[in-house]
Amino acid sequence: MASIQQGLRADRFEVSMVKLCRWFGVARRSVYYRATKAPPKVRPELAEPIKAMIEEEPSFGYRTVAGLLGMNKNTVQRIFQLKGWQVSKRAVGNRPRIQALPSVATAPDQRCATDLCRIWGGRDGWLTLALVIDCHTRQLLGWQLSRSGKASTAAAALEQALITRYGTLGRVPAPFLLRSDNGLVFTSRHYMRLVRSYGLKQEFITPHCPQQNGMVERVIRTLKEQCAHRHRFETQQHAMRVIADWIQFYNHRRPHQALGMKTPAEAYALAA
Repeated sequence: MASIQQGLRADRFEVSMVKLCRWFGVARRSVYYRATKAPPKVRPELAEPIKAMIEEEPSFGYRTVAGLLGMNKNTVQRIFQLKGWQVSKRAVGNRPRIQALPSVATAPDQRCATDLCRIWGGRDGWLTLALVIDCHTRQLLGWQLSRSGKASTAAAALEQALITRYGTLGRVPAPFLLRSDNGLVFTSRHYMRLVRSYGLKQEFITPHCPQQNGMVERVIRTLKEQCAHRHRFETQQHAMRVIADWIQFYNHRRPHQALGMKTPAEAYALAA
């Protein structure tokens, strides 16, 4: 109606809105009514525990927060969006990928993955962290933090993983695959001899293709984001205490989306 009135006015015909509504059989209130949408509201009893958790652990996403608080993930995501707490993910371009077997398994103790990363240890300088993860349950079975990046560091992590799973060292009852890259540590005679002595079989990824070992690479990234980058380690001992606490939290308390929001320990208990 307003556009019709303006068109008539341009032609020098002044017609009131009342007449126009009468001519076209339109109710005047429908012309003057402007729908207003009330701003969305967030219930404080829902937002406060979410805010407290992300202030304590800023790297947690809405799925992790919902799992830890026992809340509906859609409700938590909506609160994240309304409060401006959701972080946008960095756009990832199309990059070529090599087709290869993924580092997954259909049951526990079928395939494990291992890798090394560097952690700053304050007065002790750069430290090497070795991790061993079960590819089915995502459990961090073994780890070792040392000042050297030698094969002995990776070997200690592997032996801790075997003790965690079997309670003792020795040939495993059912041999499984151990996936790693082709670095000097994992292809050294000391490490390969140790792997064979326990009855395991090594599985190497294609050179320069870390995505083929993506499961343990993702765990390393999570550990750095949620643990290492949030602390200023003073010494190696300080780093070991903090990392040990985080691994305990990761295995027994942190829900995992790929496991149906179960913890790795719960996933192993259900599969065992």
